[in-house]
Formats: sequence, structure tokens, C-alpha cells
Amino acid sequence: MINGNTLIEWGFEPGPLFGQMLRDAKALAEIGMTNEMIREELRMRTPAPVPEIAYRTNSIPFNVFLDAENDDERANKAAVEAHMDVLMRVPTIKHGAVMPDACPSGSAPGTIPVGGVVAAENAIHPGFHSADICCSMAISVFKRDMPISTVMDTAMKTTHFGFGLNPHHDRSELPPALVGLVNQFADNPFLKDLERYAVDLLLTQGDGNHFLYVGHLRSTGQLALVTHHGSRGLGAQLYKRGMAAAQKHTAKVAPRVPLHNAWLEAFSESGQHYWKALQIVREWTRLNHFALHRLMQQRLGNAIVHQFWNEHNFVFQKSDGLFYHAKGATPAYKGFSSDDSGQTLIPLNMAEPILIASPWPVMRPTALEFAPHGAGRNLSRSGHMRKLAEEFGADSRGLSARDKLAVAMREVTARGVDARFYCGHIDLSELPSAYKNAQAVQAQIEKYRLAHIDDMVLPGGAIMAGDIQPTWRKKKPAK
Repeated sequence: MINGNTLIEWGFEPGPLFGQMLRDAKALAEIGMTNEMIREELRMRTPAPVPEIAYRTNSIPFNVFLDAENDDERANKAAVEAHMDVLMRVPTIKHGAVMPDACPSGSAPGTIPVGGVVAAENAIHPGFHSADICCSMAISVFKRDMPISTVMDTAMKTTHFGFGLNPHHDRSELPPALVGLVNQFADNPFLKDLERYAVDLLLTQGDGNHFLYVGHLRSTGQLALVTHHGSRGLGAQLYKRGMAAAQKHTAKVAPRVPLHNAWLEAFSESGQHYWKALQIVREWTRLNHFALHRLMQQRLGNAIVHQFWNEHNFVFQKSDGLFYHAKGATPAYKGFSSDDSGQTLIPLNMAEPILIASPWPVMRPTALEFAPHGAGRNLSRSGHMRKLAEEFGADSRGLSARDKLAVAMREVTARGVDARFYCGHIDLSELPSAYKNAQAVQAQIEKYRLAHIDDMVLPGGAIMAGDIQPTWRKKKPAK
């Protein structure tokens, strides 16, 4: 009589296939096969166990291009290096680098920091580009100059930050390019049924550190519009699906690897579907930037004479075959994409110039040919708010509306920048003091030859989402 103990005695371990193996063994016994024959048949039918990919006990070296000059900066650098040390134990990773804008982006050890770049072999790690897939910059230069206030007034009636649809434009006719992209969703398991996100979120910019910025080129004095946003809810849904698939795969092949570092095999069927989905979402994000810019052009009655864009939360494949994951880092090498213009944009804060950069003739390979995506932070948002509260002597309720206005006047308005918050409430965590010293970050870019600064957009005005309360915090109206 064959039972479970029989299979164990034959060397088979209990698991998901154990019940089927037992049923097969009994069926083979009924047709007259001997135990020896049954055992050999089961061995032929049982798939070979997948060898476990070992999690490194020690990290491999990584390069740091981040200077620290005060206590806050030193604490930030130490935290970034601690995360990178754990991260570099992930077996797929071959190289790593830290940019001048680096800061931690999570508390779990080994979470890739903002300003972190890692190169992985045959692996795409959704957690390394995060939910804000293809967070990116786009610039349009206009033919004629116009008052900053006119452009800002038009922008407030054109863009949209926060939740929901953009109420400022007609959605009755979709752009042909959007229709073409959406038609590809049904054939991709990571994008199927996400069409409504691509349609509903067109011409929206989200919240947090995303912005619309208006200024003039230092070199020519031309009026320029710059936008900063990612793929919105579309990218967030793709990330959610990608992480689920990656964690399922990694739990099987490398169970000791923390699940926030999970990956998909890049050249597997699932990995190729995910890679294709990333490219489609990238194209949607590009379309979203320039749809907003075109609408601004129409409403201003001012022709666009030049424009380009670049991403800084994405995955890039180089000629060496490795997949370079940039979490808040900007590619600084030629040919990083099919629509690479040769230049990239690096913002600092709403009251500072936006840098226009290009690769050096000879890049620094130890930086993996990347540059910072912005200024970065030394303190978390809540840490910065606590620091301001201490400065103003605020009580447990925090800063008053008058205090917030005083900070904004000191940091932005006094510098002649038309700063606006879309929801009407100042977000102190996005004011200049929340970020690293802009001049220091620019100096480190030049010191380490991470990118060549060709030009810059001088600040004139900026729109950000503002202090938007999450929908779950809103009180229900009294009955």
C-alpha cells in the first residue's frame, strides 16, 4: 500500500506537488507497476528543484559622490551609506553609486536611497524605480518673451495638481498618440485594464515635489516652461503589479533576499512583459508633459521653438547588457534613450535655477555615468517641519498660517519668485530650506564631473500642489 510515508522513504519531500505525486503513484500501482518502476517514473515527472540564489553575506564596493559639511549632512550621508551597504548584498547587483542629492527613501534596511544607482544582471527590480515610475523633467522654450505673471496665471488655469481629473480642458477627443498607446495595454499582463488611468490622468501633475516652473534661459534670455512629474496613478498601478510578480519570483529563487529588493528575471517572459510596460508608461509620461506644454502654447499664443525632456526614476539598459536602476538619478551619458536630446535637466528648488546639463567628453565610469536628479534633502519632511517649528517657537499645534506665510516670504517671495500653491495652502516641506544647499550640490556635480552644466533656467515663478490633505483625513459633513 503506497502512502505519503512511502514517498518520503523514496526521497520525495512534502510540498505543493506532493498530493499529485501520491495520486500518480497509486494510479501506476493499479496498472501493475512495481514500486521500483513507480519511484523512477515519479522522479522523471518531478521537476528539478530550483537552486537557491545566495544572498551575499557582505556588500560589494560602491562609490559615493556626496560631500558632508555639517551635522545634518553627515547624519544623512551615514544613513545613505548604511542603506547602500545592505543593498549591495543583493546577488543581482554588480555596481553601485551614490549621487550628491542622496537621502534615504525608506526605513527598511537596504531600501535604495534617492540619488542611488545600481546596475543589475538579468534583473529588473521594481522597488529600485519606485511607484513614481519615470518621474521626469520637460522644458519648452518660447519664441516671444511675456510677463511671468501672465504665464503663471495661464498655467494655474491649465495644469492640475492633487486628486482627480484636470477640470481645465476638454477630454471629449483624445490625442491620437494616446489612443495608440492605450491600444497596447490589452496585450500586456502588467497594463491590462489600466486604460482608464492613462485617459483620466492626462494633463495632471500629482503632488509632493512635482512642479510647473517658469523662467528665462541665462544664455539667451528666452522664456522657458519646465514641468516635473511622473506617470501618476498609471505608473503606481504598474509598480504594484510589478512588485507582486517580483516578490513571487524572488521568494522562490532567493528566499533570503528582502522582498523590497525583489526582482524579475529581465529575459524571462514576465520580465520582457514588464520591460515593455515600462517603455509604454515612459511614452505616456512624455506625452503628458508635452500635451500640457502644447496647451500652454495655445492659450498663450506663443510658439515653442525648442523642447526636450529626460527621466530620473527609471531603468536603463546599457551596451554591457546590465540594467541600470536610477532612483532619483539622471542619466548623463549619450544615447540613454531613443529620444535622447543630448541634454538633461537638473532642478534644485523653486527659488534656484534649473540646470541644463550634458555629458562630459570623458565621463567618470565609477559614477556609472549618472548625475543627481535635483538637490535632495538632509532631513525628512517631518524632520524639517520640526526644525521650523523650533525656530518659530510653535506649540504642539505646529506653525500658524502667519508663520507659514513668514517662511514663504523669507525664502521665496523676497527673492522675486512668483510662488503659488495649487490647493491654496503653503507646503513648507517644499520650500527652499527643505532641500540641500543648491550651490553645494552644483559644486559637487562639477567637482566630480558628473555632468557638464551648459546653461540654466533662471527662476521666475513656480507652482506646486501645496499642502493637500489626504482624502481619508477629510471630515465628513455634519448631519
